[in-house]
Amino acid sequence: MIDKNNPSQFNQSAEKTMRIIEFLAENNRPMRLIDIAGNLSLNTSTTLRFINTLTELGYIEQESNSSKYYLTYKICSISNKIYSKTSLRDIVNPYLRNLARQAGESACLAIEQSRQVVYIDVADGPDQMVKGMQRIGNIAPMHCTGIGKLLLLNYTESELDDLIARKGLTKYTDNTIVTKEQLLEELKKVREAGYAFDNEECEIGARCIAFPIYDFTHKIIAGFSITGPINRISDNFIKNHIPFMKSISVEISGKLSA
Repeated sequence: MIDKNNPSQFNQSAEKTMRIIEFLAENNRPMRLIDIAGNLSLNTSTTLRFINTLTELGYIEQESNSSKYYLTYKICSISNKIYSKTSLRDIVNPYLRNLARQAGESACLAIEQSRQVVYIDVADGPDQMVKGMQRIGNIAPMHCTGIGKLLLLNYTESELDDLIARKGLTKYTDNTIVTKEQLLEELKKVREAGYAFDNEECEIGARCIAFPIYDFTHKIIAGFSITGPINRISDNFIKNHIPFMKSISVEISGKLSA
C-alpha cells in the first residue's frame, strides 16, 4: 500500500495534475479556472500553475473570448496507444481491415475531440498520398471531412454557430464549404442519406465516403470512412460499397448498444 503522506512514495503535484485532466475530460466542455479549482478543492493559484504547465505542454488550451480551459486532442495521442478489450478501436479494427481489403483503399476510424476530427485507427490502403493524410493521432476539420460532417449532426444550430465562431470555416480547396448556409444544406443531405462525402473538400485529389457509429442512445460517437484518389473513388465505386459500409455501421452500432 502506498503511503500518500510519504513524499518518497507519493507525489501530490502529479496527483493534482491528473485530477485536473480527469475533471476536464469528465465534463467534456470548457471550464472556468474558479470552477476547476472549486470542484477539486484546490486554491486558484495552485490550479493555475498546473494548468499553465499543461497548456505549455499542449494538453490544455484556453478560449480567447471566455478564458475557459479545455483539453486538446493531444491527450488522444496517449490514449490511442492503449488497447482494452472493450475499446471502440478494438471493436472496429477488424471491420476496418476487412473494409480496406475489400475496397482496396484506406479505411479509418475517427472521433471528435476539441471540435476537431481525430483519427484513432487506420487500416492502410495502397495509395501513399492518402496514407500520409490519415494517421493515428492526426486531426482534421469538421466542416470538410466526411466523418466530421457526421459528427456535426449531433450539434444544435447554436452549437454550430459557436463552432464557426471559434474555428471558422477555413477554405482548403475550391470545393470547401465556407458559409453556414452551405454547411446547413450539406448537413441536411447527410442526415437524409445516412452517410457523408468529402469530395476534394479538404485535399485536392482525395475523396471519401463516411458512415456513422452510434451508441446506445443513438448518438453518433464516431465514424469510419474509405478514402482514396478521386479517380478510384468513383460514383460507381461508392454505389457498390454503400450497402457493405451500411451493414458495418449497423453491426458495430449494435455491438455498442448491447
